[in-house]
Amino acid sequence: MGGSGTGWWIADLWQGGQTVLLVSWIFWVITSICLHELGHGFAAIREGDDTPRRTGHMTINPMVHMGGVSMIAFILIGFAWGLMPVNPYNFKHGRMGDAIVAFAGPLVNLILVVVLLTAAGLWDGLVTSKPDSAQWADNVGTFLYTGGWLNLVLFGFNLLPVPPLDGSRILAAFSDGYARLLMKPNFQAIGLGVMILVFWVTPLGGHFFHATKVVAAYWEALVASWVS
Repeated sequence: MGGSGTGWWIADLWQGGQTVLLVSWIFWVITSICLHELGHGFAAIREGDDTPRRTGHMTINPMVHMGGVSMIAFILIGFAWGLMPVNPYNFKHGRMGDAIVAFAGPLVNLILVVVLLTAAGLWDGLVTSKPDSAQWADNVGTFLYTGGWLNLVLFGFNLLPVPPLDGSRILAAFSDGYARLLMKPNFQAIGLGVMILVFWVTPLGGHFFHATKVVAAYWEALVASWVS
């Protein structure tokens, strides 16, 4: 993220005058993670597992879903993660139930993508594209677009078939070999390490974020063109 080059994203955005983007990012990261985890929880309960409710995770409290370490990481690097405890052995549909519960989180993100990017496009076409639009109108557009793009990132990222991401559980439901790999003690730690290495060290991460920005911008512009 841009700014004065202090190396701390919050200071860079604040000193760079990007207060709206800063507030939008904080709100949507926390909100999107909480809703993502609640998606897992609701799906697990429907599959017959009461663990999310019994452990007190069916709440909008971000500290319950994200925890202290995740919150500290968010403050330091601008991104975070969440957790929804479930017991797959309680699912009515076994491994298919596990895939359903795993997909429920990204599905929530996808719904937010559709709603927010469509709303951003409508707002841009009907309000901010007008010559006399005020600064607050641009701020609303930034808020909506930031939420839509972030959820597009979360949707695509969580579907990667690498543990502990949701995509690994979905793939395991359809692949016995991969399911056996997930059961190995060190496989998840190795998978996470390889993913971090590949995604953040190689150009793959940059290509991924660029692709999501292109899709989000195209979506917003397409909707705006329909109504302007």
